[in-house]
Amino acid sequence: MSRIQYFVAASLDGFIATSTDDLGWLLQFDGFEGGKDSYETFMAGVGCIVMGGGTYAWLMEHEPGNWPYPGTPCYVFTRHEYQAPPGADLTFVRGNVTEFIADFQADAGGKNIWVVGGGDLAAQFADAGLLDELILSVIPVVLGDGKRLLPLTGPTPPLELTASQALGRGIVELRYNLNGL
Repeated sequence: MSRIQYFVAASLDGFIATSTDDLGWLLQFDGFEGGKDSYETFMAGVGCIVMGGGTYAWLMEHEPGNWPYPGTPCYVFTRHEYQAPPGADLTFVRGNVTEFIADFQADAGGKNIWVVGGGDLAAQFADAGLLDELILSVIPVVLGDGKRLLPLTGPTPPLELTASQALGRGIVELRYNLNGL
């Protein structure tokens, strides 16, 4: 059965972007040792992607004409009207994440579902008890404020650490089982 995974990078103080959606602090680490292998191994298990409209807009602004996930079905939660780039298997949706779980699982074809980018969308999955795993790359910078990693409505029970590994440039990857918060 498909697992819903939040594969994400965050600063030491728990932010995934600055308050203005700037990722320069993260992009300076592109090409770090072990990062490509970790990402490729993760992506080999992904059959469906789910992202918020803000993440989609950021991708379209910063990767014009290049869809980074060709051949993988992707759902975008948004209230805005967007055009899909060439080669993208995109479905734009509105509503609660729980309404689309069967669609995500069908499109995943037995592989995992990746919640990309925004902490708000990942928090909706977690609050609904649907987020199975958090795969967090902790980046050795402090932002001070910004977009939170996982802005939940309350504290969680203890998460189960299932794996950890040190990667290049001081980055640590942590895997947590959320046990269906």
